[in-house]
Amino acid sequence: MDRTETVTADRRQKRRVVLATGVGTTIEWYDFFIYAQASALVFGPVFFKSLGAQAGLLVSLATVGISFLFRPVGALIAGHFGDKVGRRRMLVITLFLMGGATALIGALPTPDTIGVAAPILLLVLRIAQGLSAGGEWGGAALMAVESAPANRRGRFGSAPQQGAPVGLLLATGYFALMTAVTPNDAAFLSWGWRVPFLSSAVLVFVGYFIRRRVEESPTFVEMTRGGQVRKAPLGELFRTRPLLVLVAALAYCANSAGTYVVTGGFLQSYMTSPAHPGHLSKTTVLLMVTLSGLLWLVALHFAALLSDRIGRRTTFVIGWITTIVMTFPLLLAMKSGNAALLFVAMTLYMGALMITSGPLAAYMVELFPAGIRYSGIAVAYALGSILGGAFAPLIATALYDSTGSVYSVGWYVVGIVAVSLCCTLLLRDRSRVDLGPNSKAYDGSSFYLGRAAGEVERDPSTVAP
Repeated sequence: MDRTETVTADRRQKRRVVLATGVGTTIEWYDFFIYAQASALVFGPVFFKSLGAQAGLLVSLATVGISFLFRPVGALIAGHFGDKVGRRRMLVITLFLMGGATALIGALPTPDTIGVAAPILLLVLRIAQGLSAGGEWGGAALMAVESAPANRRGRFGSAPQQGAPVGLLLATGYFALMTAVTPNDAAFLSWGWRVPFLSSAVLVFVGYFIRRRVEESPTFVEMTRGGQVRKAPLGELFRTRPLLVLVAALAYCANSAGTYVVTGGFLQSYMTSPAHPGHLSKTTVLLMVTLSGLLWLVALHFAALLSDRIGRRTTFVIGWITTIVMTFPLLLAMKSGNAALLFVAMTLYMGALMITSGPLAAYMVELFPAGIRYSGIAVAYALGSILGGAFAPLIATALYDSTGSVYSVGWYVVGIVAVSLCCTLLLRDRSRVDLGPNSKAYDGSSFYLGRAAGEVERDPSTVAP
């Protein structure tokens, strides 16, 4: 094969990686978001109606958060084996786990048929989704970023990041369609909500067809050839870089918390509640989230490209400050009940959060050395999801119920963003560093207050042996 053919084949493989990571994470997030939508609109009256309307809603929203508690378990398993047997295999397994659990939720009988077993099975299947989500993102991020040229990692890494807003578009759009085509609320609660869940089975096989054609990450191939695959990557991670895992998780957690206030159920339940003087219909709110999501994609992609020019850390700082600025305008718009104003405020607020979503994959991948990278980013991402997004809809709803003011939710979001901003400032910017298994970029401390790579003194708390 001559040089031209080699370059062409390499470009073709890179396109496959971008497509496979983008499509795969879209399917995973579609599955995840249809559950979040259903928790706010369906599961309370269907699976928890014996608890009463408000208690049923709170328990339903709590099931969203419970799955986050199992993300670290999925991250530990996928990270361990992803660093030992490869990124590609784990991506296929997580895809089938998420899709299978989602389709089974769509076929789940109600308590009227099988009694208390129904909500128990719902929780078990939600836990399976959490296990899958814990392992999926890390593998997709690694495949995309490790396959990218150094000056385009943000752009390549945006492919799995785009899976979240595209999955949200599909989930909310599908739910909006079903609320429109079902003749009434009773029909929607009976069978309409099940259709988006059952459709996941088809999407999973589409994702598998695309992912099975992708080659293994070049970094892992280099590790394998050089005999540098760790026997216990997870143990090495927690022995050498425990503080980095925690700080990286905290640097991400505000993105998860801020996003789930809008996509995880609080906004939907607040804006469709008859108790709210300016309440809107379910279809209207879902359509607004869907249409707004198209603009989120633009912001996400722009932020990823920007991070390739000015660095990941600087882009994150801009994102956090913008999110703080846009939080209270969103709450004012929610309180007004004006649909047009809400659409604009929601788009600007989520656009601010997309500034940190766009470069997130590249940012996380560049923090950890090759031998423990899957374990590191999977655990940090899962932990950040728990600390930020796990119970964000539940906390937001509880704050509103206890204070009667949506502004209490705003201070909650701003407080978490402040924590993430501080942690972002602590971490060293490693944009464009060598990601190979022999890279010297990771010899120094991960923190600005620590030793930079190339200095003599070693920091045992952050440096692998």
